[in-house]
Amino acid sequence: MSFLKNVIAGKRRIWPSHLEKLIRAETQQWEQKPSKRIIDASWGDAHRMGIKPISFVRQVTAACLYPELLHSERLPVDVQMRAQRFLKQCDGGSVGAYTVPCGVAHVKRNVSDFILRRDGGIPSNPDNIFICNGSQSALMVILKLLSYGKGLSQTGILAPLPNYSSFNLMLATQGTVMVPYHLCEEEGWCLKVEELRRVLHAARSHCSPRALYVINPGNPTGHIQSRESIEDVIRFAAEEKLFLLADEVYQDIVHMEGCEFISYKKVLFEMGPEYSDTVEMASFHSISKGFMGECGLRGGYMELLNVNPAVMQLTHTLISTMSCSSVMGQIALDILADPPQVGDPSYPTYSEEVLCRRNMLAWNIRLAQDVLGGLPGVICQPVMGGIYVYPRLHLPSRAVEQAKVS
Repeated sequence: MSFLKNVIAGKRRIWPSHLEKLIRAETQQWEQKPSKRIIDASWGDAHRMGIKPISFVRQVTAACLYPELLHSERLPVDVQMRAQRFLKQCDGGSVGAYTVPCGVAHVKRNVSDFILRRDGGIPSNPDNIFICNGSQSALMVILKLLSYGKGLSQTGILAPLPNYSSFNLMLATQGTVMVPYHLCEEEGWCLKVEELRRVLHAARSHCSPRALYVINPGNPTGHIQSRESIEDVIRFAAEEKLFLLADEVYQDIVHMEGCEFISYKKVLFEMGPEYSDTVEMASFHSISKGFMGECGLRGGYMELLNVNPAVMQLTHTLISTMSCSSVMGQIALDILADPPQVGDPSYPTYSEEVLCRRNMLAWNIRLAQDVLGGLPGVICQPVMGGIYVYPRLHLPSRAVEQAKVS
């Protein structure tokens, strides 16, 4: 297949699902191969790979979609109450109606309270919360705001390598320049300010770097930044007047003992007004990742800090052009921010399912590390969080030379 060869050679772009179909089609033509079975490990789509949804999420969603269920004794009382409460926020009492563009006010308040609890009491203003169809839609809005100019004035975005492929495509669609900085694999994929400074100064010869994108926990590297590392990055962003983009969608998935997720916002505020009052930042979270894995419902949020009021208004305007985010996603996001509590009828099942999914993801990560690490020529850095393992393959010199010839 010439198309598949071009994809592998990097001459053509293709979504992973399409690539998988091409590979599967090609395997059907194999005559002398040891196996025709393919395990697709390229997607972070939990439900596609067989992980079951959280019961409380689907029960509330079902009741909102079909309110007749509210008269049934099959649903727990707290499910009925949650669905009724959400439907009251909807025009006409129906999830088929548009919501306000930036999200249902009740959901925004719950997200704000979630952030406040997560960060140990650091305040969060619902007016700074914007709900979108996933964190990537929110990120696209910010990229549109940041992207302008040509030549030396063209916007550059500092972004980590490795990263996920769709981010590169997002930058390309906005006409921005990717300024790649390399994470240090030998030290557990750590982020070094020296590397940021090096690529920033080099990039100024061909573009105008305006933002710094960080992923914590890492995707696909699985590293978790320490408080000291986050402080260094914040100081660097402040010195260079860079807009900080903090992708934190894997914050609920930490595997390694002794590691903990600390949000960029929490560290920013604990560094004092010199930074908390000046550094412009957007942080992102999503229902697609972590223990929920609700990729298809489409729900996520961003919180903006220290952004000029005129830019905040423009953000509202841009999001308004999308009408509103998926109402189903807003329901799931509301549950992520405000889950069942101890004493609620659904709490035992909910807590058990969440623990089961977290343990499953951790077990899968350990299994993948063990299997890959046991292969000759393959090494893996320990995975601290997230859902990916990013191995390094060391090819023998003879194999490299043969590849060049063929």
